[in-house]
Amino acid sequence: MNQPSLAELLETSAQGRRIHKEEALLLAREAEFFDLGIAAQAIRMRRHPEELVSYVADRNINYSNVCVCACKFCAFFRAPGHAGGYVLSRDELARKIEETQAVGGTQILLQGSHHPSLPLAFYLDMLAFIKARYPEIHIHAFSPPEIMHIAKLSSLAPREVLKEFIQAGLDSIPGGGAEILVDRVRKLVSPNKCSAGQWLEIMRLAHELGLKTTATMMFGHCETLEERIEHLLVLRRLQDETGGFTAFIPWTFQPDHTRLPLPKTTSITYLRTLALARIVLDNIPNVQVSWVTMGSKIAQLGLFFGANDFGSTMIEENVVAASGVHFRMSRSDIETTLQEAGFRPAQRRMDYSLLEPAKRAD
Repeated sequence: MNQPSLAELLETSAQGRRIHKEEALLLAREAEFFDLGIAAQAIRMRRHPEELVSYVADRNINYSNVCVCACKFCAFFRAPGHAGGYVLSRDELARKIEETQAVGGTQILLQGSHHPSLPLAFYLDMLAFIKARYPEIHIHAFSPPEIMHIAKLSSLAPREVLKEFIQAGLDSIPGGGAEILVDRVRKLVSPNKCSAGQWLEIMRLAHELGLKTTATMMFGHCETLEERIEHLLVLRRLQDETGGFTAFIPWTFQPDHTRLPLPKTTSITYLRTLALARIVLDNIPNVQVSWVTMGSKIAQLGLFFGANDFGSTMIEENVVAASGVHFRMSRSDIETTLQEAGFRPAQRRMDYSLLEPAKRAD
């Protein structure tokens, strides 16, 4: 079978034909910037033909910053015993949730760290506390590396930990901790975190148990172009098996205040990667922009490079902010930004069902 020309590849991928690794590499290396964006946008508009861009109103709550991983890309964590380490009290957690609800939030993204001594009961009690006191709040919590860490500390299989979490009130799982799903890269930037295979296995188990999850990629550090594409392909293979990913969210590594003093990834590279992801991930329905790392203007452009979702209001965000990046947007800011780009904003839930206007806060 002859290799299609670049023009043919752009045309057929825009029409929805699944591309393989060598074709993805060809697009990544040789496709013109706007041609790649046009192909990705054609896929987006076929999947989501309405002039609508969704977002979720939520808050990132980091229940602890005490971590034994010491990932080189992270400026947020504190080592055990450090004076700046913390574990949120129930009163602080409740205050943060109530502030979220007061501004129309429907969800919390609850993530922490690899704390060396918090028992399984801590996490179960935290979930039960939230569900009992705020039953209408969707709990999107615990990335795969956290779950693997908790399982090891508890001497339980990850499936059993997930079952316990679901019973206590867990609603869905975020795709954090993926970085690049290639072990060569993970050994360089996060050697104390779970392997690529373990990350994928946690997601497979979650999907088997009925949880929906998201998938992510943090790029622009120690990975090659080929490894970025391998990351996309392993996600696509798992999605073929389970269908459990609701969205894909790529964002760029932010180097300031980390132990990886690298140049920042350009906006052009970000938009090319976003478009390539929309083309390769033909079985993941939604792609998010990352205004938190790129700002609102580049995020607007991302809506013309294959993305259909604006992510979260992130009423609170600490991890990216620790690297010195401080973009902030309210619900009103997001809706104005989307309207200025020519789209109709729509507040959604984690599963991408839309909130009825009558149920939204003003």
